[in-house]
Amino acid sequence: MEPQKPLLKWGIFLIFLSFSTRAMQNLEQTLEEADFNETTYMSVNHLLAVLHKPKGPFRGLDFYASENEANLDKAVTNSKVRVQLPRELKAGSDNKIVFCMLTWPETNGTIWGSSEPIYESRLVGLSVRGKKISGLQEHVNITMNLTMSVNETRKPSCVFFNFSTKKFSNDGCITRWKPFQNHVTCSCDHLTYFGVLMVSASLSPEDQNILSYITMIGCSLSLFTLVITVILFITKRKVRADVSMKVHINLAIALILLNVHFLPSQAVAALPSSGLCFYIAVAIHYSLLATLIWMALEGFHLYLLLVRVFNIYIRRYLLKLSMVGWGIPAVIVSLVIIIDKDSYGHVPLTDSESLICYINNDIVKMVTTVGMFCLVFIFNIVMLGVTVRRVVSLRQSKEFGQRDHDRAKRDICTLLGVITLLGITWGLVFFSFGYLATAGLYLFCILNSLQGFFIFLWFVMSLRKIENSTTNTSSESRTTNSST
Repeated sequence: MEPQKPLLKWGIFLIFLSFSTRAMQNLEQTLEEADFNETTYMSVNHLLAVLHKPKGPFRGLDFYASENEANLDKAVTNSKVRVQLPRELKAGSDNKIVFCMLTWPETNGTIWGSSEPIYESRLVGLSVRGKKISGLQEHVNITMNLTMSVNETRKPSCVFFNFSTKKFSNDGCITRWKPFQNHVTCSCDHLTYFGVLMVSASLSPEDQNILSYITMIGCSLSLFTLVITVILFITKRKVRADVSMKVHINLAIALILLNVHFLPSQAVAALPSSGLCFYIAVAIHYSLLATLIWMALEGFHLYLLLVRVFNIYIRRYLLKLSMVGWGIPAVIVSLVIIIDKDSYGHVPLTDSESLICYINNDIVKMVTTVGMFCLVFIFNIVMLGVTVRRVVSLRQSKEFGQRDHDRAKRDICTLLGVITLLGITWGLVFFSFGYLATAGLYLFCILNSLQGFFIFLWFVMSLRKIENSTTNTSSESRTTNSST
């Protein structure tokens, strides 16, 4: 072990005094460029550092640090931090690995404009000279002991400081922590300065468990009833001839695909196979987009039925709808895979340590799913308003008879049963923030996990109406023939 150099220590101390982001970048550069041949340990004011030059094949590395001491591959007394570097770093003898732990005194945890306090005002810095480490398949694990109690109103969240945006972010980091656990592990796919943000917990552990059970039970029931719906559609010839039913059954198939892949997603994420998780993530993304687009097509189709009552014939109408409903999601997912297939992978559930297979790129998620949902929701709200206005005007018009009034009533039931249940209830997600967060999440989970079940009920009611109509028609024909 090479002794610490007083000049280097004094230079680092002067840099560290300012506590600015620029100073931290200079500190990282200074440590990487430090001249040493063997592992060097440093302790300067509120900074602990270990400088290491690998020898031979790199097989991973562990760092340990307490309040006053840091060590390599050996635990220290009252250890507060443990860092596990994977062999995927492939650091050679020309590379220098730098570990440092910084503690900000008298800051109350607020560092560089953080929205919430950083746990114990501590950041852990990691870097490799000559390499920009990002996109690791084997994640870097940083485990911090939680010496203070974490109650139900707070939870740890792993973050890193992005020097480009000057903000803390959790992109590429997974927080592994369970309520009342005395340590938290940050599993990240890159190297930089990491910390644990103590954020306000939106849900208690009890609410999280209840919502999880509601979602699983509701989705399972929806999947079962949707399969029955498709079977009924296939076995009933008169139902298959109805164009509207064909549109509805496409939405049902999209929801079946979504539930089939969503339900096992958490179990698949726990498996070591990254290929299977990639498939599940792609399938969920595709089926979710298909569901959203078929919701919009439901709104468009009802608009044609209720507003454009006459002259609604469109050549190869169902084929064109299918190209939109199934084709657009395929194009979007294909573009994401071509541009960056790593956008699909393991994603932590909100306020939970559990993982699912989904989109781990926030930009892709916001643009392709949240953006698509907003467009569909706005479109269906407009279609709802237009069609309701049209139906109300028909009912108030004196030139239409009782038969037309009955038709208007049936159209209203169809409108509420399809547009409201299949589109508007998704808007409850807007009430899952602020004071209505818990109540909004409960309503959202209950209504939308049971969406397939509602479709099944509506389909059975429609089937009974068709059968009653057929029975009445047959009865009238027999009566006419008898009179003749």
